[in-house]
Parts: sequence; C-alpha cells; structure tokens
Amino acid sequence: MTTRKGIILAGGTGSRLWPITQGVSKQLMPVYDKPMIYYPLSVLMLAGIREIAMITTPDDQAQFQRLLGDGSQWGIALEWIVQPKPEGLAQAYVLAEDFLAENPSAMVLGDNIFYGHGLPERMARADTRGGGTVFGYRVSDPERYGVVGFASDGTVNEIVEKPDAPPSNYAVTGLYFLDETAPERARAVQPSARGELEIADLLESYRHDGALNVELMGRGYAWLDTGTHASLLDAGNFVRTLQDRQGTQVGCPEEIAFENGWLSVEGLRARADLYAKTGYGAYLRGLVRS
Repeated sequence: MTTRKGIILAGGTGSRLWPITQGVSKQLMPVYDKPMIYYPLSVLMLAGIREIAMITTPDDQAQFQRLLGDGSQWGIALEWIVQPKPEGLAQAYVLAEDFLAENPSAMVLGDNIFYGHGLPERMARADTRGGGTVFGYRVSDPERYGVVGFASDGTVNEIVEKPDAPPSNYAVTGLYFLDETAPERARAVQPSARGELEIADLLESYRHDGALNVELMGRGYAWLDTGTHASLLDAGNFVRTLQDRQGTQVGCPEEIAFENGWLSVEGLRARADLYAKTGYGAYLRGLVRS
C-alpha cells in the first residue's frame, strides 16, 4: 500500500522581497502572527499527510530546523533536503525522489497560503485519483501565472505559463497532487530558456497522457502568493482580519495535529505553555479546555 507523502519547496533567494529577505528566508518571514512556512505546512497536515520533505537552500536549512525541528511536536516526521540552487519547481521531484520512494506526493510551495471551507475534502478527492491534480483559482490578471485552458467538455487541454493571451482566468496554484511517476517525468523535462525545469512542462506530461485533473476553487476560497512586499502585507492583513473576526487561527499546526489525533492533550498543553506570553498560546490553551 502506498502512502502519499508531502513536499514543501522553500528554496529560492526571495529577491523580489529584498532587502528584507537578504538575511532571512522568505518562508521564515512573518505572516501576521506565524512564520510563513506554517501555512503550507498546515495545508499538507489538513490533507492527512505526516511524512513531509522540506526543501531549502543550504544557507537557510539550519534556521528552518531550529524552528520546525523533526516535526514530532505535531506528530509528523520532517525530512530535510537541500536545493543547491533554484532550477525550477519541477526540480523538487528529482531532489525528493529517494524520499518519495515510489509513493505519490502532494507538493505545496512555501510562499503560498490557502484558506477555505471544504479544502480538506477537495484534497481528499485529489488523493483518490491517479495521475496528477492541480488546483485552479480564478484571478483577474492570469497573464502573471500558469493558466489552465479548457476544452469544450471541461477537460484540460493546455497549461500555459504567463501567456499574453490567457485561455482562461484560472491560474494554477502552488499545490500539486502527483502520482508516483512524478520524479521520472521530472527527470525527462528539458530546461527552459531560463535554465529551469518548469512545472508547466511536468504537468503537460500528465496532460498529454490524459492523466491531469483540475480542482477549481470557487468564491469561498482564498489563495495568496506572498512573493512581493504588497502581497506579503495583504496576506498578514487577511489572516489578522479572519482571526480577529472569528476567534480562530489560520494555519495552526497544533490545532490540526490535535484534531487529527496526532497530538495528545498533554502535548497540546506543552505547546500552549511554550507560547504562554502570546495570543497564540492563549488560543492553544483554549483548545485544551474545549
């Protein structure tokens, strides 16, 4: 029996956020009250994934390890992989091939935030399929993204990277559910003109074989890419507004682990005590009482 494993790609230089990311990885920057990396980590945990590979730059890995450890505090297992230099998103599958060990995977980009009721159910549907599944999100400026084109029957007939004439308004988000053939397919991808293994080319391999599916995220979902100063601020404001209004946390690994039965009451109480001086700790204490 195969088990879907997780990948978080948290490499890159974060040059679009310079100078604030010249001394620290972009994915360690705060998004309101939590490090950015908590949000994609939480997505994989919501999908029920407990074995996760963290792909980082050589320089940043120690900082990530100091923050996240081995994952046991959340009942998960983290494995650490170095990306010597950023050579495309599809490179992640080549780097993680030994970790995946012929298992299917779910990869999420370290600077993407997903939020919406029903997200775990959508990921559960993707988990039951063979081939590959991507998640499409309607945007007003699709020319900035990889875009899904649809045939008249609703099936995917193309994925185009940053097109001048977008075939639809649905961008491909940074969340990919791919089967066990992903590393082999990634190795067959030829570097693009910019010298990278493009994720669009990897997905095209699945589409060519009739094995690519798209889950469309509707109005009730938010997808935030925190790659610019403005979008980083917008993401923080979004999280703050939701949390203040609803009294709940967005992207809280302890809460997800507790609800999944991976973290005991004693373990949750220990995490709450660790953050005793913060609102985050108070929230965790509330979970213990409830």
